[in-house]
Amino acid sequence: MKKHLKTTALMAALVSGALTTGIAQAGMNQEAQVWADDQAVSEGTVTAKKVTAEANGWLVVHRTNKTMKPGPVVGHAPLKKGENMDVSAILTEEVKSGDMLMLMVHAEDGGMKTGIFEYTLGAKADGPIKKDGKLVISTITAK
Repeated sequence: MKKHLKTTALMAALVSGALTTGIAQAGMNQEAQVWADDQAVSEGTVTAKKVTAEANGWLVVHRTNKTMKPGPVVGHAPLKKGENMDVSAILTEEVKSGDMLMLMVHAEDGGMKTGIFEYTLGAKADGPIKKDGKLVISTITAK
């Protein structure tokens, strides 16, 4: 009987530890990130395979080039806090094959209205999120 209780207690501890580790890892994975690949944009959209957001916000599509500086906004899509899969932004102007695009996580704060994208280049409202001083981005090339 004692052996059975020890085994049961050991199993409970292992399961509890595994659950705690899983919960901790899930929490760590909530850091803002963007995953995207080069893609065709001929249908007028650009899609991130996965976006993780620490709060509700926006996936914003900026033009960029080899300097890797964010340029004008050419699309955006809302993000919910947590994991967002297959996030598609409708492009607001023509993007040609070979153009570089920067998909960036922006906050939903500082503007006049919640749920309305209010950012313009350089503004504070609904501005970019930075982690360790770096923008949260994925850069792709339109096909």
